[in-house]
Amino acid sequence: MILLLSAFYGLAQQNSYQKQDSKPPKQEGKVEVYQDSRVDSIVKMHVRYNSTQSTFEGYRIQIFFDAGNNSLSGAQAAQANYQMLYPGDTAYISFVEPYYKVRIGDFRTRLEAESYLHQIIRDFPNAFIIKDKILFPKMDED
Repeated sequence: MILLLSAFYGLAQQNSYQKQDSKPPKQEGKVEVYQDSRVDSIVKMHVRYNSTQSTFEGYRIQIFFDAGNNSLSGAQAAQANYQMLYPGDTAYISFVEPYYKVRIGDFRTRLEAESYLHQIIRDFPNAFIIKDKILFPKMDED
């Protein structure tokens, strides 16, 4: 009896594997979505809000920060030094009391920032990566 049941069980398993491997015939259909009318208005509000934003969360590399009487001139000198060594790149000066800071780059991922940090670390040994609001990347227009 057990031998007979195990034989049927084996055939049933084999048939189920064969059914999984065969592809069902293609079927075309129509999908209708019923939703609250407020969903469209929320999506439109979200699109409007995002279009007003010029920054998003990302990473920058901080190459200078200082507080004190000469901190602004130090920040300007660090910015000029960076732009002389790496022309075409932008260095941003910001002031959050009591510090002037110089940050560079608009990196979407920490990995991008790490890669760039390794390129500039000889020129800026105290540089480090920091989370910051960054500008949207420029899109290539063809």
